[in-house]
Amino acid sequence: MPAASPRSRPSRAQLAAAQHRKLPDLIRLGLRCLFVGINPGLWSAASGHHFGNPANRLWPTLHAAGFTSRRFLPSDGDELLELGFGITNLVGRATATAAEINPAELRAGVPALRRRVRRYRPAIVAVLAMTAYRVAFDRPKAVPGEQDETLAGARVWLLPNPSGLNAHYQLPELVRLYGQLHDAVDALEPPDG
Repeated sequence: MPAASPRSRPSRAQLAAAQHRKLPDLIRLGLRCLFVGINPGLWSAASGHHFGNPANRLWPTLHAAGFTSRRFLPSDGDELLELGFGITNLVGRATATAAEINPAELRAGVPALRRRVRRYRPAIVAVLAMTAYRVAFDRPKAVPGEQDETLAGARVWLLPNPSGLNAHYQLPELVRLYGQLHDAVDALEPPDG
């Protein structure tokens, strides 16, 4: 079944076919920051683009927080990479909601994430999922912001999930918290090259 266009709503058949599909990482060597989601949603898997659901607030948040000069679309992944930002997930399989991912799957995703970080060497890893991070990394009291640990040499940040389903954080608060990460990214030494 062909992938849905990033601007069109996937059909029911496309969404059903996307269940458990994996979405390739948007990653390259030496990123300034690697954003880590929980897992792809069905809309993302059907369209082939991370954070592909128009209700997801990642793209407006990244723009408002200063990461991008304009509001990117999920299909603008190559441009995001050019800016030094990538996207991966703790769990690879697509589901209708993150609630379908159990704690064992989250914990099992950490070694694979560590291997990706070791291989691609981003300066910062930003986990965009408070509860998932707390479970996966066994940090039940973790709060948003930079964490007191590294992951395969990368600094670790914890930020709220930008999903439209996350009513605990409204867009202004997301922008404020993601803006703190943006300030940390801006303060990084430029890459050699």
